[in-house]
Amino acid sequence: MGVGYRQLKDVTGLRFKKLLGTGGGDGFSLRPDFRTYAFLGVWESAAQAQTFLDTHPFMQAYYQKASAHRTLHLKPYKSSGLWDGQNPFTPASQQPPSADQAVAILTRASLRWNRLAAFWKAVPAASKALSNAQGVQFYKGIGEWPWIQQATVSIWNQAEAVHQFAYKGPHAKIVKKTRQQQWYAEDLFARFVLLSDTQKIKHS
Repeated sequence: MGVGYRQLKDVTGLRFKKLLGTGGGDGFSLRPDFRTYAFLGVWESAAQAQTFLDTHPFMQAYYQKASAHRTLHLKPYKSSGLWDGQNPFTPASQQPPSADQAVAILTRASLRWNRLAAFWKAVPAASKALSNAQGVQFYKGIGEWPWIQQATVSIWNQAEAVHQFAYKGPHAKIVKKTRQQQWYAEDLFARFVLLSDTQKIKHS
């Protein structure tokens, strides 16, 4: 993943891309997980994305090396904040999901150097709150750089479960503290409709 950007120049339809590592365990750890990586792409069209996934040498090489891979197709419906000075998920549809539709959440932040200790001190409580949340199916901590550029991707049964977690549970206090103490130099919060979730395991 560290040298993968060289293979992703001038890919048709690819408007935004990130190659991401993950943390140990569920991803909320100072210790990296050297077995798990993520590719994030924002596309002009679903057809261009599928062509890339099916045929591009970058993806084919990782399919061959990986023991398993998971592909999420997402459609943003709400996004605020910035990632490298832009919001790659706008314009979002603004069309909320139906009450029983699964959603995915992406949070991302660049930490201020003088707030690193405060952030990582709060991580265990945030991780516990997420693991105990009602309606969460999956979550994993990801990031561009260890310790200072962090993100989380999660999948939920419905949007209401996200609302309860973010604004009415223990996690709400943590979010409030991040704002008050200005932990982030840049951050982004995006919500997506989960269009598909495909998992493949390579059997030996």
